Amino acid sequence: MIDVQHLTKDYGPARAVADVTFKVEPGEVLGFLGPNGAGKTTTMRILAGYMPATSGTVTIAGHDIFKQSVEARRHIGYLPETVPLYPEMSVRGYLDFMAKIKGVPRIQRKNEIHRVMEATRILERADQLIQKLSKGFRQRVGLSQALLGNPDVLILDEPTVGLDPKQIIEVRSLIKGLGGDHTMILSTHILPEVSMTCSRVIIISDGRLVAVDTPENLTRRLRGSEAVQIEVRGPRTSVLERLRRVPRVTAATVAGDSQSDGVCTYNVACELGADVREQLAAAVVDGGFGLLELRQSGMSLEDIFLKLTTEESTPTGQEVAA
Repeated sequence: MIDVQHLTKDYGPARAVADVTFKVEPGEVLGFLGPNGAGKTTTMRILAGYMPATSGTVTIAGHDIFKQSVEARRHIGYLPETVPLYPEMSVRGYLDFMAKIKGVPRIQRKNEIHRVMEATRILERADQLIQKLSKGFRQRVGLSQALLGNPDVLILDEPTVGLDPKQIIEVRSLIKGLGGDHTMILSTHILPEVSMTCSRVIIISDGRLVAVDTPENLTRRLRGSEAVQIEVRGPRTSVLERLRRVPRVTAATVAGDSQSDGVCTYNVACELGADVREQLAAAVVDGGFGLLELRQSGMSLEDIFLKLTTEESTPTGQEVAA
């Protein structure tokens, strides 16, 4: 549905986007993640046909965004970081205006406006002036205009920026509900946004892709081993000895201070791809110790993000991908 190949954008001597390549499959929700200034918004604007690239190609639903711009943009619903609203217009009036611009046929316009207002839950605000809406409802109006014409592709740039926690939850829920019916790219620097709404993530830093994968796969690749946390009641030395003797376990260490009644949590690392939870449980029980909890553990998205966007861990331009 979206095919980006070797996309580059220069502003004079400064390179904002450097040789970016990725694809988004139909119905997929892709998170576009990076720190402020990483090149996210520039990439989104190029994908939406808002600005040209220095080099590279972008294809939307089979149409080249540069050579067949009008055809490609008919398949796109775009929500920029700053929503272009007219405060003196009513919600219904604004959506009618945008439907005309998007070429929605007059006979379909009324039903289409009702459909998008219902989808974003703003029907009760239809006749209210936009200037009297809260930031959260204005964001919903912006999302409504992106949905007009039922485009195949939605490009959402920082859709929850500036919202309070309640509004963020509401907008995230709306976006998640649109997955499957639309192919989506969600640009954000807010890490929970990606975890809660996206099936796959792109991480960009200094204009370059440093990762393209699911959060789960990134965790496995960057960690280099499987990890399990286990909480046991028993003597530390004896428990550690038992854990370390389990086949394919590479290390076992104490995770923290001992709790009451001799209870302690241990971090156990094992070979990549190995699931030794049953063996660990058997080792603890057979040793006469008390097994209180056993769970797989891994890097958080925050850990992945920091590891991939700091010079100490990943050289600029090195990509981790499936």
